[in-house]
Parts: sequence; C-alpha cells; structure tokens
Amino acid sequence: MSGPATARPPATPAASPAPAPPPAAGPQRPDRRARRRAALPYLLLLPALLLELLVHLTPMVVGAAMSFRKLTQFTLRDWSAAPWSGFTNYRVAVDFHAPVGRALLHSFWVTCAFTVLAVGLSWLLGTVAAVLLQDAFRGRALLRALFLLPYALPVYAAVITWSFVLQRDTGLLNHVLHDQLHLVDDKPFWLLGDNSFTALVTVSVWRSWPFAFLTVTAGLQNIPRELYEAAALDGAGIRQQIRRITLPSLRPVNLVLVLVLFLWTFNDFNTPYLLFGRSAPEAADLVSVHIYQSSFVTWNFGAGSAMSVLLLLFLLLVTAGYLLLTSRRAAPRRRSAR
Repeated sequence: MSGPATARPPATPAASPAPAPPPAAGPQRPDRRARRRAALPYLLLLPALLLELLVHLTPMVVGAAMSFRKLTQFTLRDWSAAPWSGFTNYRVAVDFHAPVGRALLHSFWVTCAFTVLAVGLSWLLGTVAAVLLQDAFRGRALLRALFLLPYALPVYAAVITWSFVLQRDTGLLNHVLHDQLHLVDDKPFWLLGDNSFTALVTVSVWRSWPFAFLTVTAGLQNIPRELYEAAALDGAGIRQQIRRITLPSLRPVNLVLVLVLFLWTFNDFNTPYLLFGRSAPEAADLVSVHIYQSSFVTWNFGAGSAMSVLLLLFLLLVTAGYLLLTSRRAAPRRRSAR
C-alpha cells in the first residue's frame, strides 16, 4: 500500500496584469461656440473701425498724394491729373529764407507759445479746482456743474459768444473795463494786433480747463483717504500732502492729460477761425489757420497739403518722444515698487 498522500497547497490564482494608464489627454480644442463668443466683440467693433479708418485714413492718404503735385485752382477739379512736382512743395515750405518758409516758421513759434501757455494754464486751473473740490461740502455738486459748463457748450456757440464779448465798441469786456471801472483810457482792440494772442489764449483756456478738471477729479477718486489721514497724523500740512501724495498719485493721469491737451491745442482750428475769421492777425497766426490760408485763400493746395503732412510728422514725432521718455522714467519706479 502506498503511504498517505501529501497535501498540496492550493494553487494561487495568477496575478492579473495591472490596468494600463489612460492615454494622456491632448490639448482640447475650443468648440465653435466658444470661439464665436470670443470673436463676437471684435466683430461688433469691426464696422466702427472700418468707418473710422475710412473717415480719417482716406483724407490723410489723399492729402499726402496732393502734396507731391502742383495743385492750384486751375487743376483742382481733376487733382490726380495735376502736374507732378515731387518734393518742391516741401522744399518751399521749409525754406526759411523765403517768404513762405518764414511765414510758416513764424506761425509755428506762435503755435508753440500758444500751446505751452494754454496747456499749462488749463492743467493748473483744472488741478487746483479739483483739489479744492475734493472734500465734500454744501454746494460742491453745483460748483462742479458750473465748472463743466464751458466744456459742455458747443464750440461754435462758446467761441462766437466770446467774439461778441471781445468786440471793441460793443463788447462786454471793454464796457466793464472802460465804461464802468475806468481802468483803461481807451477801449483796446482785443481781436487785432498783439492783444489777439492774449484773447486767443484766454478763450482756449476757458474751453480746455474743465476737461483737465474732470480728468483730475476722476484721478483723485482713486487715492485712498487713509493716506491723507496718516499724513495728517504725522504732522504733514496741506502743501506737503499735495506734494507727497496728490501729485505723485496723479502722475499717470497727468501724463495722458498733458498729451491729449497738447494734441488738441496744437491742432486747434475752430477757436482762431471763429474768433478772427479767415485771416488771423500775425500775433495769433496758428499753424492750423496758416495752412488753411495757404490752401483756401491763396489757392496753393499743394503747398498747404505739404504743410499738413509736415505738421502730422511733427506731432507724431513729439508724441513718440513723449511716450518713450515717460515710459523710461516710469520703468525704474515700477522696478523699485516690486
């Protein structure tokens, strides 16, 4: 007989293979709805952008093309067939030894002086008014509304009203100065001679400073009141608070404000044209009016177009230099803030 059978251990089931890891999910492509939803704002802006380019870019291109032609009243009807003059109009405009170049240079310096005074006074008045009306008090809303009134008025209504005020014989200003206050012996001419420059700066500042006031007021809303309270606890007076807190905090706003005011003022045509008519006095001969006279008074449209292109290049150069200078100055401040 054979011996007892030896018990065998139960066979262990074979280990099942580990499940394979799921395949890595590739980048999900946005569906069509998401892409349409993202593109919708740009599609809505596209008609306005095209219309803006059509309104502004087309006259610029046509004006640049006209500047290379000998365009007068005899060839204006078909300006594309006018004789080609090349850079002759530009050479005549920048020849400062000739009468045309000297007149353009004179109007350029008058425009520079006018722009510096108008922009500086507008910024100063707007900033002072915004700071004074920063704290709440009774009647502040009424004063703000009154300050914004010159900016809200249509430019033609405002400047024509000023032209009546500045008349020599029937104007309100001479009536007050000569007839009521007796501050002058004779009624001055405000729209002729050297006084025309003072009148032009006054009207421009009156129209522009409410915009500076509105912009600075909006910028003051972003300055925390806790900064002024902490400065007052440390013993800082109003002047030190304005110097150390208000002006540095308003620097980004002022950079944009000064640039916008500069472009508006240097290009201003409505104010001098409505004040003085088609022929501005020599003391108030701005570049914009000078170009108009060269084009529509002397009928030299080629030279007027060349002056317009030169003005555009000058403004582009000044704007680019201003933005480059301000960005370089702001870069170290951003690094130190980090």
